[in-house]
Amino acid sequence: MKRRDFGRRPGCAVEATLDLIDGKWKGVILYHLQGGCQRFGELRRRMPGITQRMLTKQLRALEEDGLVIRKVYAEVPPRVEYSLSETGESLRPVIDILKAWGERHQERLSCAPVAEGAEASLQTV
Repeated sequence: MKRRDFGRRPGCAVEATLDLIDGKWKGVILYHLQGGCQRFGELRRRMPGITQRMLTKQLRALEEDGLVIRKVYAEVPPRVEYSLSETGESLRPVIDILKAWGERHQERLSCAPVAEGAEASLQTV
């Protein structure tokens, strides 16, 4: 995944960080890898909402960005483990703060008002 050139614009450090962990799944993957090496299937079980294709794509992007290390063992069947790189480990405080913020605001976030059209469709189910 090609990264943008942020140059020396104000806010570029924030933009660069968010560019690395953007999207719905990268931060979640990094959070789960904080517990240590994990195989693909373990990660998939921890994130039931992600498709196999999306998990593969996100792991590849994280590996390309140097946040995740992919280790392939020469076995039959092949065994692959993912772990945080040193750079990925350096994001631990960021991920932990995001988690803490989410826990503090979880009630408000999960109780967000349902859109008008969605509410009507829920009643017909």
